[in-house]
Amino acid sequence: MKKLPFVFILTLLFTANGKAQTNYSAALGIGIDLYDEFTFFGPSGKYFFSEKHVGQAHFGIEDNATIITALYSFHKQFIGAKGLRWYVGAGPSIILLKDSDNIFSLRPHAGLDFKIDGVPIVLNFDWRPAIALSEVGENEVGAFGFGFQFAFN
Repeated sequence: MKKLPFVFILTLLFTANGKAQTNYSAALGIGIDLYDEFTFFGPSGKYFFSEKHVGQAHFGIEDNATIITALYSFHKQFIGAKGLRWYVGAGPSIILLKDSDNIFSLRPHAGLDFKIDGVPIVLNFDWRPAIALSEVGENEVGAFGFGFQFAFN
């Protein structure tokens, strides 16, 4: 009797995995950029220039700051896991502070992208450390990004 829930969960996972795919050309939605001191929330978009080359933009707002980030990513499908891709890349970012100088940084990133067939939803999660390029600001190792987007074919 104790094995029945385990078998049921495994069946659901394999069924969901079999229906997943990543075929979409663009996605628009909400992005969250988490820093140690800031949490930016705002519109996010992704565009596939080709199957593996992707541009991503994020505009986030917090109480006294705004962030604008543009990223390039190389995407690659996981073998045997339809719908799940890994990606790596980099891009510039600027934090516009209300009462201080702006912070310019380079944002390397690595993450996961997931799209389910039949549902035009894309979920992504990545690690986005910030390497400060301006005198103001510090390097941020513990920065992460989350995305919940509507996919377009």
